[in-house]
Amino acid sequence: MKFSMVVGALSALVATVSAVKVNPLPAPRNITWGSSGPISVQELSLRTTDAHGHTHDIVNKAWERAWAAITSLQWVPAATEASISSFQPFPTGAGLTKRSAKPIKSVQLSLVDGDADLQHGVDESYTLEVTESAGSVKIHAQTVWGALHAFTTLQQIIISDGKGGLMIEEPVHIQDAPLYPYRGIMIDTGRNFISLPKILEQIDGMSLSKLNVLHWHLDDSQSWPMHMKSYPEMTKDAYSPRETYSREDMLNVIAYARSRGVRVIPEVDMPGHSSSGWQQIDPKIVACAHSWWSNDDYTYHTAVEPNPGQLDIIYNKTYEAVRNVYNELSGIFSDNWFHTGADELQPGCYNFSTYITEWFLEDSSRTYNDLAQYWVDHAVPIFRAAGSHRRIMMWEDIALSTEAAHDVPKDIVLQTWNNGLTNIQNLTARGYDIVVSSSDFLYLDCGHGGALGNDPRYDVMSNPDGSVNFNYGGNGGSWCAPYKTWQRIYDYDFLTNLTKTQAKHVLGAEAPLWSEQIDDVTISSQMWPRAAALAELVWSGNRDAHGNKRTTLLTQRLLNFREYLVANGVMATALMPKYCLQHPHACDLYYNQSVIT
Repeated sequence: MKFSMVVGALSALVATVSAVKVNPLPAPRNITWGSSGPISVQELSLRTTDAHGHTHDIVNKAWERAWAAITSLQWVPAATEASISSFQPFPTGAGLTKRSAKPIKSVQLSLVDGDADLQHGVDESYTLEVTESAGSVKIHAQTVWGALHAFTTLQQIIISDGKGGLMIEEPVHIQDAPLYPYRGIMIDTGRNFISLPKILEQIDGMSLSKLNVLHWHLDDSQSWPMHMKSYPEMTKDAYSPRETYSREDMLNVIAYARSRGVRVIPEVDMPGHSSSGWQQIDPKIVACAHSWWSNDDYTYHTAVEPNPGQLDIIYNKTYEAVRNVYNELSGIFSDNWFHTGADELQPGCYNFSTYITEWFLEDSSRTYNDLAQYWVDHAVPIFRAAGSHRRIMMWEDIALSTEAAHDVPKDIVLQTWNNGLTNIQNLTARGYDIVVSSSDFLYLDCGHGGALGNDPRYDVMSNPDGSVNFNYGGNGGSWCAPYKTWQRIYDYDFLTNLTKTQAKHVLGAEAPLWSEQIDDVTISSQMWPRAAALAELVWSGNRDAHGNKRTTLLTQRLLNFREYLVANGVMATALMPKYCLQHPHACDLYYNQSVIT
């Protein structure tokens, strides 16, 4: 698609040399520019050499998309009006005047292992090189998935010459690979429904920024949107018949994501956050579904937010339903990983369960920790039965909360969301592999006030004092305020104080976007471009070769990338006035740029 900001080329040029360098995001691990100046790029044909002689439909279609974006957008780094003669977009300061050297006419792609599946830990490295008089872009990738990343980089460094043509500076050499194998975002389609086009839009943004895991929180207590052959009645608890996902819908999302190098990890949250859908199978499966969720005495509450409901851990038929639902979804979602939730178990809910009450009465020494262990002992074998390929992922609560199980198997990946560095330290010291989603740094839904009505905590005649009262206390309100800015995300050093052994247990990071206040209208503006700050953090890090923070350097790169996302149809929000984009670092807080280290 074309937008006024990029069509016509000259309207987006800048006068200042330092303003708009070709500067891809995420920053490659190593990029070296020459000084020969720009060279013409003509219609590029892809020529793939596979070590095993295979052809690759995913690669061919990815290149078609990349080339279509390059030619239709006629991209130049976003900036201000300037004369054509003063525009110097390349890092070497070379202007727009093209040399008469041999033009670039092809992309020569060499694949080593074209059969490698898109699963956790697959090699995503690539090299990209344009050398003087070569007449081609040379890409070497171990796998298809590295090749796709090379294409997205190439999209950002081939730009318009302002005269209807394309150019790239040569020589340029890139050696690139991600720091972490898990680089993700999470969408929540349980609190509010997200349509397929908007889900695909998030995947487009992920592909452009080299994020590779879409964690799909499919359902929650409020709704069950997935059509199930095993239990067709479950979608009676969808918001409406049109706010559902068919088997074909889910397969289409998976295929769309895979073709762009993105894994889709499904989550069905169990045993907490479980009411809608499950209660249609058998009301006895769900405890406290019809209780009042909150209470003036917090010790008696049944849920952290409306509506309440948790799977009855002692009722035998619970596990029959869990097995059938899990097996059906395992047949749809092809990733080796499956997220089974296990967060925020509320003891008050189980006061409404006859089965659990009787279980406690049978042995007065039993605790809620024993109850959580009962869940682990009975549910995990069901999850493992999907096959030897299956790796289970859960929220950290199952191992760290007050009601945690005694013994959570160490091969379960734990997603940490509370207490920042403290919980990272705790879990990695105990030998768990983790994915970092610390709410203090990475929760994208925070800072917009609460999703509850009839809340008198807002009825004050002054602003909160910025400390305890800033969050308005308790559940509801802005519990995870303030808003997580791109700088807050990018500056998060989540390996702080970890030993080398502990650091190896950090598989990556993910930015969740819970949807209590998110739907189709706002999902992209809340996700982007902040998720792109995380993308660089987990791809190439937030420090330069000397160990200094490069937050200042990211500023213009991220502002430019926001424009690129919008040009590609991803409705990312503005981060600063356009003046700041057009006048690099004029909007920084400190004149001395070295203060950020």
